[in-house]
Amino acid sequence: MAWNRIESEVIKVNKEVSDKSYQSFSTFLYKECGIVLGGAKQYLVRSRLLPLVHEFGFESVDSAIATITARTNLKLCKAAIEVMTTNETLWFRDKYPYEILKNTVLPNFSKLNKRLTVWSAACSTGQEPYSIAMTVLEYQRQNPSAFSAGVSIIGTDLSLKVLEQSQSGIYEEIALKRGLPDDMRQRYFHQHENGTYIVNDQLKRLVSFKQLNLVTQKSSYQKAGIVFCRNVLIYFDNEEKTNILQNISACLQKGGTLFLGASESLAGAQDQFDMIKSSSGLYYSKR
Repeated sequence: MAWNRIESEVIKVNKEVSDKSYQSFSTFLYKECGIVLGGAKQYLVRSRLLPLVHEFGFESVDSAIATITARTNLKLCKAAIEVMTTNETLWFRDKYPYEILKNTVLPNFSKLNKRLTVWSAACSTGQEPYSIAMTVLEYQRQNPSAFSAGVSIIGTDLSLKVLEQSQSGIYEEIALKRGLPDDMRQRYFHQHENGTYIVNDQLKRLVSFKQLNLVTQKSSYQKAGIVFCRNVLIYFDNEEKTNILQNISACLQKGGTLFLGASESLAGAQDQFDMIKSSSGLYYSKR
C-alpha cells in the first residue's frame, strides 16, 4: 500500500523542462561554474535533476529550477552543480600523455634537481592524479636518484563528492578494470573490504586534493612544473577557456609542461605556449 502511494507521487511529478526554465538554469550554471549547456539539452537537465526533484520534494523539474536559480536553498544549489558536473574518467586515459610524461617530460625535469609540482585540474574521482603518481614512481624505479628533492601532485575539482572519493583512494574492482594494467594494480593497490581496493601508502603520499572552481577561483600553484587540464575545456566557451588557460600559464614555471585533451586547443592563449609534437602526441611548453 505504501509503495503504491510513493509510486503514485513519483508519477505525478512533472518531468518536463520548459524553455524558460532551461534558459534560466543554463544561465545559472554558466555563472556558477562556467559550464555552457548550449541549446536543446533539456533531456540532460531533466535526467540529472530528477533525483533532486524527488529528494527535495518538488512537484516538477521547473519548480526545482526556480528554487535553484533564486538561490534560496544553498544545499539544493550545490547538489544541482554536483549532478551537472561530468565526472567520466579512467586510468591512464588516452595513454599517450603518460608515455610522453615518462619518456620525455620527467627526464627533462629530473635534470633540474628541484622539487617537482604537478597539478591535475578537474581530477574527478582521482584516476588522473593517481595515474600521474604511478608514472612518476615507475620512472623512479628505473632511475632511483631522480627527484630526490621530492614530488607533489595536487588534484583539484569543483565537486566535493568526487574529491572525497579521491582522498579515500578506495575503488570498486570494476573501476580498476577501466585502463589500469594488472601489474600496476598489484604494485600500487591492495584489497580493502567488500571487494574494493585502496591505493597504497607510497602512492597516497605523493597526491593531495583540494576543491577549486576553475572559473571563479585562481589557483596558487606558482611553481608548478606540469599541469594536466584534460577533457574539461570542452565544457566552456572561448572566453572562459582563455581565462582558465591564462591562469594555468601564470601557475606554470617557464618551460613548464601543459597537457590538454586530444580535442582541445589553446583558444586565446596561443601566445603563452609552444606546441610540442612528439611521435606519441601533442603537448605544450610555457614560454
